Amino acid sequence: MKNVKKKSVFVTLVLLLAVSMLAACSGANKNTEKPVATATPASSETTATKEPEGTPAGLTGEFEVQYFVGGYGDKWWKHVLAEFQKANPELKITETAGSQINEQMRPRWIQGSPPDFVYIDGAGSNEAQMVTDNQLLDLTSFLKEAKNKDGKALLDIAIGQPTDYSGKNFTMPLVFGSWGTFYDKAWFAAQGWEKPTDFESFLAVGEKIKATGVSPYIHTGVYPYYINGGLLNSAIVSENGGDGSIISRMASLEEGVFKSEPIMKALDKIVQLRDKGFIDPGSIALNHTDSQMAFLQHKAAFIPNGLWLENEMSKDVPAGFEFDFIPSVLQDKGEKYVAIPYTASVAIAEKAKNPEAAKAFLQFIFTEQFAVDWAEMTGAIMNVKADLESSSAGPVVKTAMKYFNSPDLVVAPALIVNADVEKALQDGIIALLDKRITPAEWGERMEKAAAAARK
Repeated sequence: MKNVKKKSVFVTLVLLLAVSMLAACSGANKNTEKPVATATPASSETTATKEPEGTPAGLTGEFEVQYFVGGYGDKWWKHVLAEFQKANPELKITETAGSQINEQMRPRWIQGSPPDFVYIDGAGSNEAQMVTDNQLLDLTSFLKEAKNKDGKALLDIAIGQPTDYSGKNFTMPLVFGSWGTFYDKAWFAAQGWEKPTDFESFLAVGEKIKATGVSPYIHTGVYPYYINGGLLNSAIVSENGGDGSIISRMASLEEGVFKSEPIMKALDKIVQLRDKGFIDPGSIALNHTDSQMAFLQHKAAFIPNGLWLENEMSKDVPAGFEFDFIPSVLQDKGEKYVAIPYTASVAIAEKAKNPEAAKAFLQFIFTEQFAVDWAEMTGAIMNVKADLESSSAGPVVKTAMKYFNSPDLVVAPALIVNADVEKALQDGIIALLDKRITPAEWGERMEKAAAAARK
């Protein structure tokens, strides 16, 4: 990724904390570089953008943005920050970014000296926990009135709405993507393997794949939320009759939901795949890049992932490889596909030093043009309704948008839980795949974790 440059780049911040807790759903890595904090100049490589309606003219003072750099890279952030700088030449903008930025910035959040604006994604981030810890500004009233430069209400143009925390909103989803299963379309055609459309056809093609000595399914065992999001959660919705409300019940930690019939049936399908040898047992020890490289090298036919996969692995994709995406593969024959969305949100710190600039920036970035830019620069979907067909966005993103617009797809809510419950979900699926627990024991584990969280 090439940095946007015009005049000068100021290195202003050195913070280092060498502990990384979780990997990013959008592609964390083992890099432990110090956070990069730079003043952002205007760019000659970007197209000028008008200032949003309602944005104070000529913002001044200092404004700091914290964002995680993972599978989506930082090109889009450099782009929009440069445009915001053009619109506000007297505003001193500092961007604090990196692949380990959340851990490195944690002391400042704890000490009450956070950045003004934050993109909540990556290693060590948890939106629900930040809300619980009173670290984020209440945006409920602001979002109801906020409009972009085109005069369009942010909530009207958003694909997904802000998470509701007891009637309040503290975040605005920036990324709206879908978990799912990926495969190489060209390789499948050459092998004569059919694209699965349901559990029955998935089992059938899985047998053919396994017979060739290739693992049908590989996953990122070190970061188990990949297989939870890409395989298990859609199966749970399918077993609930295609009703996504069960995800909301899980998110609200409803007593008994983790032992409910739909979840037990979904876990049973996972067990069937495990016992048939379809899920590569070596996956448990693999991180995201290792599993993805094995997939690209045709050591496995399918992999669960998010829409950032093609962009994240762009430098390693073999010639002739054609990514294709399926929202879900465990639904019964004749049932609809299920999309399990993932969102990564932006927010304003409760103790922001320049909240007005932060609100103006939020309005500034939520436009259809920046949404097209996001798709082209990241290979993913921004949380704005935009026409991507005429854009240079990749085929995977366009395919996903077609699924989103299809009557044969159910879009379930995003599953957002606190850090302790999330860890229990991740530990539970690995224990199940490793044959250390049964589906019933998975349910017991989760009920205990939910009960502890409710207290």
